[in-house]
Amino acid sequence: MKPTLTNLKKLEDLFKELVYTVRYEKGNFQSGYCIVEDRNVVVVNKFFDTEGRINTLTDILLNLEVDPLSLDDKSREFLQNVIRKAAISADEP
Repeated sequence: MKPTLTNLKKLEDLFKELVYTVRYEKGNFQSGYCIVEDRNVVVVNKFFDTEGRINTLTDILLNLEVDPLSLDDKSREFLQNVIRKAAISADEP
């Protein structure tokens, strides 16, 4: 996925549709992010650039249990593209 502000916005909108709040704050996160499960809040290191934010949100998204049927068609297609691109990049050496 190209590190553009448009793609970052699409990821943020996808999290919003999944009823997660995405916040960018400073903190001492081991992996650059923190998930507060009981509140559905994702906190990402605010010092990350656009590419770092996209990579972090993608990592989080791949670790969440998402029901694609709960998403609208556009979001479902975007989610499938994210999963497909993550699988392709994981297969590359």
